[in-house]
Amino acid sequence: MMHIPYETQLKIKQSRVERLLRPFCRVEKIIGMDNPYHYRNKVSAAFGVNRRREIISGVYQSSSHSIVSVDDCLIEDKAADKIVVTIRSLLSSFRLLPYNEDSQMGFLRHVLIRRGFATGQTMVVLVTAREMFPGKSNFVRALIAAHPEITTIVQNINGERTSMVLGDREKVLYGRGKIEDILCGLRFNISPRSFYQINPVQTEILYKKAIEAARLTRSDRVIDAYCGIGTIGMIAAESAGQVVGVELNGDAVRDARENARLNFIDNVRFYKGDAGLFMDEMASNGDRADVVIMDPPRSGSSERFLRSLVNMRPDRVVYVSCNPETLARDLVLLKKGGYRAQYAQPVDMFPHTEHVETVVLMMRKDA
Repeated sequence: MMHIPYETQLKIKQSRVERLLRPFCRVEKIIGMDNPYHYRNKVSAAFGVNRRREIISGVYQSSSHSIVSVDDCLIEDKAADKIVVTIRSLLSSFRLLPYNEDSQMGFLRHVLIRRGFATGQTMVVLVTAREMFPGKSNFVRALIAAHPEITTIVQNINGERTSMVLGDREKVLYGRGKIEDILCGLRFNISPRSFYQINPVQTEILYKKAIEAARLTRSDRVIDAYCGIGTIGMIAAESAGQVVGVELNGDAVRDARENARLNFIDNVRFYKGDAGLFMDEMASNGDRADVVIMDPPRSGSSERFLRSLVNMRPDRVVYVSCNPETLARDLVLLKKGGYRAQYAQPVDMFPHTEHVETVVLMMRKDA
């Protein structure tokens, strides 16, 4: 949406959220960015060869696997973009070829770069089709020499015929395999496969709005569903009595537990598992929570999870959504389950794209 003035973009997103959520509650004014450029702390580049047999890197054209060559992007971190360009030039020097999906030949599939904006730490993940890495040590030395700001380099091996970027196996080639960043005054370890919001400036605003909506007290027990590396749960722990985080991604759960130790937070526990099943088990044991904070993927929550939530009967539900369409769909089920939306707060986490983040507070009607 970069061809549209930023203020107009905000109006478009405001109108979209209002159209979808006004049947449920009032919608506050969207919170935009003061400087809506170069905000992405995560950059992912696909690698391939063009018709002139030149190595290119960039992004996939929409609904295809054709690579659009990109050297720099106005929403991506500048340093990360420069590292991608350097890696592209090093491939030729080291006679390494990009992976070809059709022939299943070649070496490098993707490069993923994560930056800690507050710490300056930089992670480079080289996604390769096989484990054998010819000239590995010299390649790493050359990359570090060109970009001494790099903190760690990880090789991720993905030999499957899949559209997934990352595979299941990893080897640390340089550094400790993780980086740290600071969010809302807390330090977080981030590993290659862990979820971490891509816009740290707006994430602080988003999470503060979520905690504000939760109206936490020291007697409250909180469930942080889809907890990732524990960001929202650990921020909530400062105001709540006890926080329980649940997440399916084992790498993220390990990071979350490490992050709690790193920040000396002892009233939060993290569990690997399906959040819906976890809450079902709690409810069947006569256990309950006062507040559920949920931050599902773009596809929204499952009916099973929402039924589990309704059965547990928390007083307050804070829904953090990155897709107002699936949010509206899920609010219908929560409304049928006895919850009433109080208000919605849109936050522009993704300037110059169609996406918008929204926080909704829901309260049980008989609470």
